Amino acid sequence: MRNVIRTREYETLKVRFEEEICYIQIYRPDANNTINDCLIEDFGHALKSCERTAKVVVLEGLPEVFCFGADFNSIGKSMEKPENQQQAAQNSESLYNLWQQLASGPYISVAHVRGRTNAGGVGFVAACDLVLCDEKATFSLSELLFGLMPACVLPFLIRRVGFAKANYMTLTTQSIGASQAKDWGLVDAVEENSENLLRRHLLRLRRLSMTAIVRYTKYMNTLSDFLVASESKALSANRQVFSDAENIEKIARYVNTGKFPWEGGL
Repeated sequence: MRNVIRTREYETLKVRFEEEICYIQIYRPDANNTINDCLIEDFGHALKSCERTAKVVVLEGLPEVFCFGADFNSIGKSMEKPENQQQAAQNSESLYNLWQQLASGPYISVAHVRGRTNAGGVGFVAACDLVLCDEKATFSLSELLFGLMPACVLPFLIRRVGFAKANYMTLTTQSIGASQAKDWGLVDAVEENSENLLRRHLLRLRRLSMTAIVRYTKYMNTLSDFLVASESKALSANRQVFSDAENIEKIARYVNTGKFPWEGGL
């Protein structure tokens, strides 16, 4: 019987430790597991607690949706006031830094994906060291439909799948399935029962010492500064699209009516 330790209660996450493995589950079932300010803050706190106590961090969502990107309800309400745009820019920086922590922290980060993943959810996936998913998992970038762009996601996605495939996902806004995601390198392994897939990987990862993992991740961080070098460009592009009044109007209309930008009527 493994020693299971529950950590502090979070509003948007379920977090538990099993010895040196930390499980972080995004848990916003009433909001399609979307990203809001509270989730960013909760996740940052949870990852901080992993730095000295975990050698593996497993990121999970819900069975039907891993993470569906930004919470448009929160954005629509907050961006009605111009003074909140500065806060939105700060939150984008916090989210980018969160993904950098997953990508370069002193632990092995593993995304266990089931169901749908969209927009910022792809950022969480692409930031992880290992990505495992079930056969029904899908991945998409829908931002351009609203005049936005996955500015902060793209550096992490390009690092995973390359420029051309990241560009394709962005421009088409179509979802790709688990098999295609594996062929492209976004996903490392696919299986019908992803719980068993995760279990087998963790059996191997448990054998690694924390010292070896810390040394390895530190070394890997010296081989490329792509994510660090891309941050200022990503945040600048993100500020540009979210300060566009027309884009904010499209988001607000979708929140209030459920209509996409290309659909007519009020």
